[in-house]
Amino acid sequence: MIDPLDGQILHALQISPRVPFRRIAEVVGATEQTIARRYHRLRRAGVVRVVGLQNPWVDGESDWAQWVCRIHAKPDRIPQLADALVRNPDVSHANVLSGWTDLVCTIRAPLGDSRDDVLLKRLPRTSSVIDIDIDAVLHTFGRLPSAPWTGYGHKLSGAQAARILAEDRPPSGQPARPAPEDRPMLDALADDGRTPYSRLADRTGWSVARVRRRLAALEAAGALQYDVDVLPELLGYRLSAMLWLTVAPRHTQHVGERIAAHDQVAFAAAVSGRKNLMAVVICRDVHDLYGYLADQLGAIEEVLSYEVSIRIQRLKQHGSVVAHGRLMKPITPRGAATG
Repeated sequence: MIDPLDGQILHALQISPRVPFRRIAEVVGATEQTIARRYHRLRRAGVVRVVGLQNPWVDGESDWAQWVCRIHAKPDRIPQLADALVRNPDVSHANVLSGWTDLVCTIRAPLGDSRDDVLLKRLPRTSSVIDIDIDAVLHTFGRLPSAPWTGYGHKLSGAQAARILAEDRPPSGQPARPAPEDRPMLDALADDGRTPYSRLADRTGWSVARVRRRLAALEAAGALQYDVDVLPELLGYRLSAMLWLTVAPRHTQHVGERIAAHDQVAFAAAVSGRKNLMAVVICRDVHDLYGYLADQLGAIEEVLSYEVSIRIQRLKQHGSVVAHGRLMKPITPRGAATG
């Protein structure tokens, strides 16, 4: 069971990744030093990583799409394929499904790419791939502060979440695209998205005021984004499943938002393909998953059918890989984005 204060810290970070420790402390009624100490302990343990991700598609966002790819392969080749997906910066998530014959991943690729271009050029040349299903993500559901996975409990109240989101007024400035001189700052944020402004100033040789302005400009352009990776297994939530659902088109938005608001749901989206909705559910065990399916999902009458795929190994999520039972920084080519 997660400590209540740790749960509140995780929720605060999920809804505002760079929120000052001071503000978290004020909201939850603890000291700033306690909040900082708890966060660093969670980070060292590999429970949480806050990462800054450069968005290389910002100039042509409408020409790109996110694809959900399910790869059916020979079991003895799964490790090789998994390693290739983990190392590819275009892959934001990668998981092994039950049976050790299927991999599922999400990939950013141009809309004009063929089926083979989307995935096969990102895999090692091998005859071990038996079949591939590729569906486009059409829309993601969820609104802050209800969007993140909060199944660990002890989350902030609505009023507390609103105070966390009441961030200081950002420095004024025009949106900007990354430049070569931004590289030291972006590299530092890829390792730790909460790197203090003072340390970023040391890395760049700039003043703290200039760092603040530059970050605000990159964020305003959508060229720099933040993600909070949480490893549920270290919080006692060891069962993860992907749900593939069929819903009548007229109910897609309503059902998607309703599912995204469930504490157990980490991700919900409308997708192309035979099933028009997908969701990632994180539970403690099979009994917890069954309870979710029977009680919460089962209460949504508009869901016509569903399939469940158990994820038995988490390989990569956004800006982190899962290795040795903890979240770690991925190994990517210099300058490559991971999200």
